[in-house]
Order: sequence, then C-alpha cells, then structure tokens
Amino acid sequence: MKRLTLLRHAKSDWDDPVARDFDRPLNQRGEKAARLMGQFAARQSMRFDQLVASPAERVVQTLDAFFTGYGETLEARWDRRIYLASSATLFDVVRDLPETAEAALMSGHNPGFEELILDLVPDDGDSALRDDVEVKFPTASLAVMELAIDRWSDARPGVATLKSFTRPRDLDPALGPETR
Repeated sequence: MKRLTLLRHAKSDWDDPVARDFDRPLNQRGEKAARLMGQFAARQSMRFDQLVASPAERVVQTLDAFFTGYGETLEARWDRRIYLASSATLFDVVRDLPETAEAALMSGHNPGFEELILDLVPDDGDSALRDDVEVKFPTASLAVMELAIDRWSDARPGVATLKSFTRPRDLDPALGPETR
C-alpha cells in the first residue's frame, strides 16, 4: 500500500504584473490558506517521506507557507512535468517516484490534479469525497489517497481510495469562494 497526498498550489496573485504565468506569486489569502493547511496536516499527523513538486513560483511559495504551518520541512524534488500537466503526465510522475517512498506528497496545479484523483479513485457511486472533488479541487486543497499497489510503477486508474479531501474553507470559512 502506498499513500499519495496532493496539495494544489494556493491562491495566486493575478494583480501581479509578471511576464510569465510560471512566475506568478501567491496573494496574501493564498499564503494564509497554505499555512493553515500545513497546520492541519501537522494536527492530523500526516507524514511524508518524499516530496515532488512543480517548480512554478506559486507552488514554491505554497510549500514554504505549508511547511511553516506544518513545523517541518521536506526537501523537494522539482519536476517541471507537473507544471500544468495532464493526468497522463502526472501518472508518469507518480510511477517515477522512488520505490523506497511509502508516503509521497505532490504539489502542483489544476486541472491535472483533479483529473488524476478522478482517474485514480474509481467512480463506484459510493464516495461523497470523490463527488466533492469532481465538483472542484480548490486552491490549497489537500487530497489523501491510499493506492493498493506495492510499487509506484504499478500506479494505474482505479487503484486508489480517497481517504480525505480538505479545502481551506473547511478549516476557515473566511477562505471560502464567496469571500476575498
């Protein structure tokens, strides 16, 4: 059994006049949400032995804030393939995780992350969490899945169970979509 946790980057600053989308930073609300999610992960005793992440600026800043809240830091393996990746590309990233890792954290972007979850977790009509992800996988959200595999290289559609799905607004309603 392997555990894969996905952390979508937090809310970015669309008002920042960067030349490239890749360089767009977080806004203050995003920093707060990422820190809150890190605190939540620490309270839930979430543990990770591998971190792979998109090198986009908003992901780098999300992880900085997340680990500030978490109270520990994990060295990232930056993988450019994650930036705006499709589910198929994200499957390749998962399959390339080191077999020694039991609990991986991946941080990146939508729509690929949402698609990856929906591909990994079978639609058996019995998962309210999966239904929630299908509606939207918001910024700074965390999804924890258990994959019924012994090796990451065996990752394929339908092998996961979605154990938890937490959005920033679940922890602080002020971070919901209706607020700024």
